[in-house]
Amino acid sequence: MGLEGKNVIVTGGVFGIGSVIVDSFVKAGAHVIIADLEKTAGIKYAKKLRGAVEFFRVDLGKEAGIKAFIRSAVSRHKKIDILINNAGIGGWQNIEKRRTSEWQRIIAVNLTGPYLCVKYALPYMPEGSVIINISSTRALMSEKNTEPYSASKGGLLALTHALAVSLSENKIRVNAISPGWIDTSAFGKKGHAAQVKLKKSDLLQHPAGRVGTPSDVSEACLFLADNERAGFITGQNLVIDGGMTKKMIYS
Repeated sequence: MGLEGKNVIVTGGVFGIGSVIVDSFVKAGAHVIIADLEKTAGIKYAKKLRGAVEFFRVDLGKEAGIKAFIRSAVSRHKKIDILINNAGIGGWQNIEKRRTSEWQRIIAVNLTGPYLCVKYALPYMPEGSVIINISSTRALMSEKNTEPYSASKGGLLALTHALAVSLSENKIRVNAISPGWIDTSAFGKKGHAAQVKLKKSDLLQHPAGRVGTPSDVSEACLFLADNERAGFITGQNLVIDGGMTKKMIYS
């Protein structure tokens, strides 16, 4: 897949799944623009990739920051071909103890942020552009004390199909990816360390026989970004979870 001449924005691209998405698109020939709060690591990461990546420190929970970021990005590159809304934050807390400000912050980053990225990037996205929203299987099923995260990711799925319809007249496709258990331990804030030791039960509870890797998600992003292979796909949610959301569990 050749992406030469394409400008790709990846939010939350310094660590975790986002960093592997960035690497994959760079290898495919794209110029990648990272928006992330992690300034020191972001600058270091961009230098390591030698001009193929630019880093902007952005608080993706604040409209003014998003607007300024998009303005700066397009002042250099004139267009945005692919927007990957990957940034997200969690917060596991009992509902009675959770501060309303925590709810608002998670919704702001995980749901309002992607909406605003689309809003301000749209004037610079030509026909054939692609938007990919990274949701979660938590949009479809829940563990306890995940209300703001689950709600934000569920909202992101609804936002995805709404945008797909609204932007069809712009000939822009919009899809979502919902990862399940993805082992990002080797791509966390401590650097590319060894992966955690997973128990056999961790693997075998997945119908696929393993947990996911960040490259499972990045490869799906490359597929959905390709107008030749995925040109008839829009408004959809691709679940990448090793089959877990299809598994019936009995005690």
